[in-house]
Amino acid sequence: MKTINIIKPEKFDAVILANGEFPSHQYPLSILHDAEYVVCCDGGADTYIAKGFIPNVIIGDGDSLSTENRIKFADIISVDSDQETNDQTKAVNYLVKRGCKSIAIVGATGKREDHTMGNIALLIDYMRMGVEVKCFTDYGVFIPCNGDNSFLSYRGERVSIFNFNATHFESIGLKYPIYDFTSLWQGTLNCCEGDTFEIKACGDYLVFISYE
Repeated sequence: MKTINIIKPEKFDAVILANGEFPSHQYPLSILHDAEYVVCCDGGADTYIAKGFIPNVIIGDGDSLSTENRIKFADIISVDSDQETNDQTKAVNYLVKRGCKSIAIVGATGKREDHTMGNIALLIDYMRMGVEVKCFTDYGVFIPCNGDNSFLSYRGERVSIFNFNATHFESIGLKYPIYDFTSLWQGTLNCCEGDTFEIKACGDYLVFISYE
């Protein structure tokens, strides 16, 4: 059983800054600021650059990047005009080709709700590609999971579970029993009753864990 810890600060091979709302919570900000390699999704680079930082790479089709930055940072722009994937996925594919195994995504939520839902749902696809990925928002972290997992937590920590194709759900340490959810809302608004909890299942699911 794999143990997942979001309490201890993590190091990732790379961090993707998507083109949603720029993070304001200290947790995703620290992950972004401590990153050794940052990929910005298209227009996300405008905000990052305006705050005094320069990404390692800017990825996308260039449709939301300012003209000024498109010219000034032309040497670090990787243009990908594929309309069958979004910019977040283009960034993940780019990093996988570079050999990255662990990726943090920030700035993937906010602004357009359809983009937010798409970005979150795609986390399962990245996990299936063999990537260890987590998406950090201003309120918590989304973690794509498969099978049995243990999570380091604390009493009262809020937990939501979104089922994709998993069956035989069981849990230890959560306030409310879980089952084979058939709708996305059914696994939301649970909470941890101690310093750990476990989820057992056959298949893929997404866990959201709130910050303190």
